[in-house]
Amino acid sequence: MIIDGFLVATLLSSWLFGYSALISIINPPAGALIFQSMTQWLTAQDRARLARAIALNSFVVLVVALFLGSHVLGFFGISLEALRIAGGLAVAVAGWRMLNEEPEAAQRRDARAPAALDTAPIERMAFFPLTLPLTTGPGSIAACIALSAERRASGVGDVLVNGLSSVLIAVSVAASVWIAYANAAALARRLGPQGTLVASKLAAFLLLCIGAQIMLTGATDALRAVGAARP
Repeated sequence: MIIDGFLVATLLSSWLFGYSALISIINPPAGALIFQSMTQWLTAQDRARLARAIALNSFVVLVVALFLGSHVLGFFGISLEALRIAGGLAVAVAGWRMLNEEPEAAQRRDARAPAALDTAPIERMAFFPLTLPLTTGPGSIAACIALSAERRASGVGDVLVNGLSSVLIAVSVAASVWIAYANAAALARRLGPQGTLVASKLAAFLLLCIGAQIMLTGATDALRAVGAARP
């Protein structure tokens, strides 16, 4: 019972950390507002169908990154410490840019996107650009690789926990994306311009903190490895 309880606690902790990290990077509420502005010309039924397709595509992208990310690192000979530092830096820079971005600049950036999509088929829009790179972009993929690299598999229980937590993280994030995108029109009306600005700034600050934590972990591990290598 103690072992089972420990595995459940580990599973919940791994899921909570991974979900909070990815949900801050992807930021479904902010993405829903962009999704709404880019699909205003669609009917409500088409927008709902598109939201489901984006959620499914996001699930596939996240699962692939979570399960195969560390193997890709091994193929290219990239150390875990280097990945943590570089990935954390990329996440922190993204959060810093979001935190300091002027509202007028964000509105101009989002306003340019719908013109390129007015004639695009819904099926093609579902993956590019609405899934990649607007929903599951390079930042979230790098975070998935970092999360998979953080895990240790010393036994069957660890392998089971790692696999279940990866699937739960991907399912939870995809479900959040689906809910947010499906209710994008209502969300935009309820938040209003000021509420949208506040939500985006809070998410940006949390993203900056997560990036700093990933870099700190990478630097600590690198220093520990150097200290262990000394005679």
